[in-house]
Order: sequence, then structure tokens, then C-alpha cells
Amino acid sequence: MRKINFRVYNLIFASIIFGLFITADTKDIYAFSPDKPLSNAGLEDRALELHKGLRCLVCQGQSIADSNSELARDLRLLVRERIADGDTDDEINQFMTDRYGDFILMNPPVKATTYILWFGPAIALLVGGLAIYYLFRRSKSKGNSIIKETTDQLSDEEKRKLGQILGDKSD
Repeated sequence: MRKINFRVYNLIFASIIFGLFITADTKDIYAFSPDKPLSNAGLEDRALELHKGLRCLVCQGQSIADSNSELARDLRLLVRERIADGDTDDEINQFMTDRYGDFILMNPPVKATTYILWFGPAIALLVGGLAIYYLFRRSKSKGNSIIKETTDQLSDEEKRKLGQILGDKSD
């Protein structure tokens, strides 16, 4: 009778288990789990639209609909509660901006307190473009004076030879 080597079987079993853990689809573990939806489908659609328009204050680049943070989850629940209480979309957005400021809106309104947010990038681009233009013009004018000074220092013979090389037929 042949002797069974349990050590080899244990190694094979451990390798299979390890392989299963490595190749397991972990997206289900970390996937977004929807909160308890509202019973009315129309109200739930409203809630989902409002979620897309509110910024996660933790992630800052995501809406609360896309974020997995605890704060985003709490805000989603708060929006659903307000909808269930009968608030309109404008009332919910106003409540959120009163509580968290205009930053919570993914598309904040244009008003005096948000001018820098709306027009700051355009102003920065304009100032940068003007600075580059000014520096370019300044260096170009300095470059021309250097060429003029250099050509003024040439002798008549050197100027003639330079003219021949450059194809100047003025001589």
C-alpha cells in the first residue's frame, strides 16, 4: 500500500484557497450599497437627482450620490427625510446651503460670494497670458537691440560678407 503524503495535499489545498482569495471579485465587498429607498418611486427619483447636485464635503470632487463616505450617507438620508416630510427641491437645497454653504452645491449660483469661484480661473488665465505676452515682447525688443549692436560693431567688409551670405543684394 502506498503512503499518502499529507504535507503535499495541505500545500495544494492552501494554494487553492490562496488562489481563490487572490482572484475573488472584491468589488462587491466595497461596492456602493444604496440606502433604504423611499417607498414612492417618484420621490426616490427626486432624491437621486438631488443627490447628484450635492457635493460630498469629505470627497469634494464627488456628489453625495457617488461617494461612499459616512457623511455622504448621512446627507443622502437627510435628503430622503426632507422629501418624506414634503419639502420641495428648492427648500432642500436652501436647507443644505444654509447649513453647509454654497460649496455643498455641485453647481453653485453666481453671486457676490462666489465670483472668485466662477471668474477666478478666467482672470488667472488672462493675467498669465498678459504676463507671457509682456515678457515675450520685452525679450524680443532686447533681442533686436542686441542684433543691432552686433551689426553696428561689424566692419564694412564683414557687413558685405554677411550680406552675401544672407542673400542681401543691397551692396
